[in-house]
Amino acid sequence: MKRPVLSAVIAASLWGTTGTAAFFLGQDAPPLAIGAAAIGMGGLVLAILGGKQTLTLWRDTRVRKLLIVGSIGTTIYPLAFYSGMANAGIALGNVIALGLGPLTAAVLEWAVDGRRPRRSWWIASSAAVAGITMMTASKVELGDGRPSNVALGISLATLAGLSYGLYTYVFGKLAGYGHTNRAVSGGVFGASAPPLLIVLLATGAPLFTSVESVSLVVYLVAGPMVIAYLAFTAALTTLRASSVATIALLEPVIATGLAVLVVGEVLGIFAVIGIALVTTALFAFSAKQHPGIDN
Repeated sequence: MKRPVLSAVIAASLWGTTGTAAFFLGQDAPPLAIGAAAIGMGGLVLAILGGKQTLTLWRDTRVRKLLIVGSIGTTIYPLAFYSGMANAGIALGNVIALGLGPLTAAVLEWAVDGRRPRRSWWIASSAAVAGITMMTASKVELGDGRPSNVALGISLATLAGLSYGLYTYVFGKLAGYGHTNRAVSGGVFGASAPPLLIVLLATGAPLFTSVESVSLVVYLVAGPMVIAYLAFTAALTTLRASSVATIALLEPVIATGLAVLVVGEVLGIFAVIGIALVTTALFAFSAKQHPGIDN
């Protein structure tokens, strides 16, 4: 496995644990606070780690509009993603959010950069979208007696997926301007840190009531955020945005396994079929070194 692909796999594997970690924070932990803590605090850390490289990106007038667009995506994503999982479950929330990521990134590559997707890519993407559509008719038991709202959760996860695809595309463009992976992750996530930290201050008190809760927050910041996004942007320096987002579909596979085996989620038949369709699309995408995009 080549290093850029391995970097994307590492990032996806860490991301796959976020829902389970959030679950064990307990029902009193607001999903908005969890998302704001993970990416707000993590974005601040990434900006500091980027140091002068982060400042160089912020001062680069060529990419200012891209930076603003990317930071909008990284601000919306965690709030919608964790809220989606809280309502529709870890499995469905992850599959929908990550399933829409590569589709969104590829559409942006096509519309903005003129990189036309191959027919095989659209077939696989159609399978993923069909799987997501089937999930809307599914019933889900979240575990630990938690109530579900599948329709709301799917809507929020869809918003998260669109935001994820947006900032994935922006990350790739920023890397194309010669900025390092630390500059890109620190610059974009650092720009979204202030509004997210405001959300955390308003909603985050339940996250800091015990050593266990603080430990889980630290894990979410250090693992799925800082380490994962450094690996993610490292992959983007070589692979296209749609390719990295496609490899990252490994995340919902891991998240679903943990949701069922550890959390105790129970999925209806439509959810199972939908997840199977998205997983099939994942393997179809990953079968090629440059999944589904023509030069």
